[in-house]
Amino acid sequence: MGTEVTIVSKPIVDVCITSTLSDAQTIKRFNRGLTISELKARLETIVGAPASSMELEIFSTGDQFLQKIENDDALLGSFPVDDNCRIHVIDRSGGQMGEFHDVSKVEKFELPDEAYGQKSDSVRAFMKKQRLGRYNEEEMAKKKAQLAAHEEEQTTAASSISVGSRCKVEVPKQPTKLGTVMYVGTTDFKPGYWVGVKYDEPLGKHNGTVNGRKYFECGDKYGAFVRPLNVIVGDFPEEDYGLDEI
Repeated sequence: MGTEVTIVSKPIVDVCITSTLSDAQTIKRFNRGLTISELKARLETIVGAPASSMELEIFSTGDQFLQKIENDDALLGSFPVDDNCRIHVIDRSGGQMGEFHDVSKVEKFELPDEAYGQKSDSVRAFMKKQRLGRYNEEEMAKKKAQLAAHEEEQTTAASSISVGSRCKVEVPKQPTKLGTVMYVGTTDFKPGYWVGVKYDEPLGKHNGTVNGRKYFECGDKYGAFVRPLNVIVGDFPEEDYGLDEI
């Protein structure tokens, strides 16, 4: 007498989800006991289309069209849904491909600065209450004084540097470089005093021209601007790097 074998479908199935609103493919796990109406509600959060405007199609694991899902009261398990099959969501609401990823179409909310300043639960209000950052007048005054003193040191250092002097440039976290002072003074690109240097080697950033203004002349990548405190003037003979050797 033979033994009768009963094949029971898995209650859970892993399905690939695609839609007319995106090129993306998502693998999701669903219970076969879901009604199609419940399935559409879940798909709404996945693809972005409204459940009421969805049409569903089932494709086999070999990506062959099987049938449409048209009965919202039917159970998912009553359709030929298996692991790795595909459910394709067609949006009939008029949505366009990629529209949910285009943030340029999202209306941005901007709160006027005056209104933001009146809020008691904002980051600005917290910083004011705790006297943090720019709302700490004593700390800001201290930093301003330190910056002014540092700039005064830079100005004093610049007054002792003359064009044509040999120099050594020492910038933190950079190798020491030798060169010749080509410019001393203020610039258009940043406030304060700066020293233009022509390096002995092509270790610079430009040819003496910055933002269209020529401050001095040198070969490309031989020029640089540094703050006066990073420049040491002295007897630093130019080394022979063998550039003239054949």
